Amino acid sequence: MKIARSVGELELRPRAVALGVFDGVHRGHQEVIRTLAETGRTATVITFDPHPRLVLGYEVQMLSSLERRLELLAAAGAEETLVLEFSYELQQREPEEFVDEVLRPIGAEVVVAGPRFNFGHRRRGDLELLSRLGLDVRAVTPVAGISSGEIRRLLAEAKIREAATLLGRPPEVEGTVVVGDERGGTLGFPTANLAPEHDLLVPAYGIYAGACEGYRAAISIGTNPHYGGSERRIEAHLLDFEGDLYGRRLVIQLWKRLRGEAVFASEAELVAQIARDVEEARAAEAPL
Repeated sequence: MKIARSVGELELRPRAVALGVFDGVHRGHQEVIRTLAETGRTATVITFDPHPRLVLGYEVQMLSSLERRLELLAAAGAEETLVLEFSYELQQREPEEFVDEVLRPIGAEVVVAGPRFNFGHRRRGDLELLSRLGLDVRAVTPVAGISSGEIRRLLAEAKIREAATLLGRPPEVEGTVVVGDERGGTLGFPTANLAPEHDLLVPAYGIYAGACEGYRAAISIGTNPHYGGSERRIEAHLLDFEGDLYGRRLVIQLWKRLRGEAVFASEAELVAQIARDVEEARAAEAPL
C-alpha cells in the first residue's frame, strides 16, 4: 500500500475515497474499505493523525498506533492512504475547501462513508453536501453495535473475546521492547518489557494468553504487586523463543485473560503459578 503525507504525493486518478480516523480498523471500517474496492476505482483512505479529539483537548485512548493502523488498512484492502496531520486550522476549513483542495486534486469520484458522516468547519459537511458538489456518494450501513468506543469499553473490562468479535481479529498490545527489571529471567521465564506509545489503550490489568511473532505468549499487564510495584508494566514471555528482542517493535495478540494480578506467599509459589500460566497459554486458542 502506498502511504502519502501530502496531497501532492498522490497521482490524479479515478478514486473511491473513505475519510476518518479508522482507529482499530474494526469490522465496520473493514466494510467501508470493501465497498471502496467494489467501485472499480483506486481504493483510497484519508486518515487523520493525531486523533481530532486529542487536538481539541479531549483524552482518547487509541486502539492502535498510526503505524499499526496503516498495516491494518493495507490488510483490509486499501491501495493508497493519505495521512493528513489534523490541526485546529484543518478543523476550521470549510467542507467546500476540503473538497477543492484535497479530494478533487487526487481524482476522488466516489466517497464511501456511514450515513452520519460529517466533516469540516462546524461539521457542516455531510453526504448530501458531497453529492451536491458532484461526488458519487455511497452510504454504508453501520455494522450494528460496532464502534471504537465500544471496543475500548470491552478491553477496559478484559472482555477479550467480545472485543475480538467487533474487531474481526484478536485485540493487541503494541510497543517497543525496552530494558525492564530483568526479574523474569532470574525466575526462569524471561520477558520482553514493552513501552507503548503514550495515547495507546492498555487493557485491564491481569495475566493473559496470546501470541506474538509466531510464538505463544503469556503476558502480564499491571504493576507486579508481588514485588510492591507501582508503575504499569507490559511484559510478555514468548514460549520457546530464544533471542534478543531489545529495541524491536512488537505487536502482541491477546487471546484470553487467565487471571488477575496477585501477591503470593513466597517466590516459589509465584514461580509455580507462572509455570501454570505458561501451560495455559500453550493450550489457549485464538478467540477468532
